[in-house]
Amino acid sequence: MMNVIYSSEHYYVVEYAAERAYELVDRCGARTMFVHGNVAARFMERMRSAVAVDASFEHVDEFLDGFDALLDRPVVVH
Repeated sequence: MMNVIYSSEHYYVVEYAAERAYELVDRCGARTMFVHGNVAARFMERMRSAVAVDASFEHVDEFLDGFDALLDRPVVVH
C-alpha cells in the first residue's frame, strides 16, 4: 500500500510502509527517486527535521530540491 505523505506544485513524496521505502517525484521534471531501508529512514529523518523548522511548501520544496541529483528515473505511467 502506498500513501502520499507530501504533495506540492513541484514535488510529492510517497511512502511504501510495508517495504520501508519512499519515492520522491519531481512533478515538473517528470523524474523520480526510490529509496528503501536505511537510506529511506535517513531521508525521512531529514524531511521531518525540515518540516519541523518550517512546514511551508516553499521551505519543504527547497529541502527536496537538494535531492535533484538523485532524481534519476523518468516517471513512467503504465
